[in-house]
Amino acid sequence: MEFDFKGQTAIVTGGTRGIGRAVSEAFLKAGSKVIATYRSNEEEAKNFSDANSAHSECLDIHRFDVTRYDEVETFFKEVEEKHGAPQIVVVSSGIRADSIVGMMKTEDWNNVIDTNLTGTFNVCKLAVQCMMRQKYGRIITLTSPIGKIGFAGQANYAASKAGQVALVKSLSKEVASRKITVNCVSPGFIDTDFIADLPDEQRDVYKQQVPLKRFGTARDVATPVLFLASKESSYITGSVLEVTGGL
Repeated sequence: MEFDFKGQTAIVTGGTRGIGRAVSEAFLKAGSKVIATYRSNEEEAKNFSDANSAHSECLDIHRFDVTRYDEVETFFKEVEEKHGAPQIVVVSSGIRADSIVGMMKTEDWNNVIDTNLTGTFNVCKLAVQCMMRQKYGRIITLTSPIGKIGFAGQANYAASKAGQVALVKSLSKEVASRKITVNCVSPGFIDTDFIADLPDEQRDVYKQQVPLKRFGTARDVATPVLFLASKESSYITGSVLEVTGGL
């Protein structure tokens, strides 16, 4: 399928590295205007910008923190003033802070929940307000199968990802009458810097759990995101599309 997003604006939070970067680049290649956001990694944001200089007229990069509602609100106001209401919003920002529950720092619990779940709420709330006025929109949240199956040492991450799915399923029912769809893409083990800190032995164990016997690529995730963002997916909402190699 050839995707054509000419004339559309896509916001991708966490859009300058990892899966988010692949999603941003896929939208750019498909003709969309892209606003990619990041929280703190200036070096990666510059690398992303430089690598996509051929699309500079269609690319904006913004820095803000999804956990801070006032910053999210200001960002959406600036986007509307400069580009008009976005047609597509992809929530790709997320963090991990692994530890078993009995030893987990309260700070690590709060930071993961705030970024992955409260951040998703903040972005979705402001996105919906923009999209309701134009009676059209596509919201896609990057979640994880860990929210369904759980993983030792990742209770905070699993809880945040399960919460994202519940939020999406509820929100999809609230905005369906306005022709806004809300879905999740749920990647399994994707070979990005998000799992680069795992020891080699652990990576091998995880790889053996995947029926396809490999980790996915960021591009493997970007294509399903583009499909759910397209007009061809108009009858899909409140769903979770797993991209896991059969995990």
